[in-house]
Amino acid sequence: MRLSKDFYNRNALSVARDLLGKVLVRRIGKVTVRYRIIETEAYCGTKDLACHSSRGRTKRTEIMFGPAGRAYVYMIYGMYHCLNIVTKEAGGAVLIRAGELVPRPKSKLKLPVESRLNGPGILCRELKIDKKLNGADLTKSKELRLEDHLAAKLLSGRVRRKKRIGVDYAGEYKDKLWRFVLD
Repeated sequence: MRLSKDFYNRNALSVARDLLGKVLVRRIGKVTVRYRIIETEAYCGTKDLACHSSRGRTKRTEIMFGPAGRAYVYMIYGMYHCLNIVTKEAGGAVLIRAGELVPRPKSKLKLPVESRLNGPGILCRELKIDKKLNGADLTKSKELRLEDHLAAKLLSGRVRRKKRIGVDYAGEYKDKLWRFVLD
């Protein structure tokens, strides 16, 4: 069920679309929560002016130039973390923007009250994803992984493409339809 290295070792556009319907699995202590991915954004490497790697290889973006299938977690506005999945092209990644709860665990651990987590900062806050998971290998990590479920194949016909959010500074790249949403 866990996604293999081959899944991530493709271009960001393919991975972004194909992540829809997949399940983000987060282990927090003894509790495991699952959220079906319903929205992603592709960042297509160093030529994509909306992508962090477009400014070159830095300490912050180093993970984006490494092997595909790693988590790239960074902080925005000094308060929100965002989870990205590194893809094949140098500097490419896919931002996980939203998810829907798959079965609700029975636990006293404070977990999201909403069955839907809209926004990358909310998703990371509620699933306790922070910089400690930056660089995690999603093909091996016990704390964070992505899984394929049969339902993902049934959902594939319900995909809409939209403009990415918050990239007005990115010149010709601001209007790319590189955000994928599951209806």
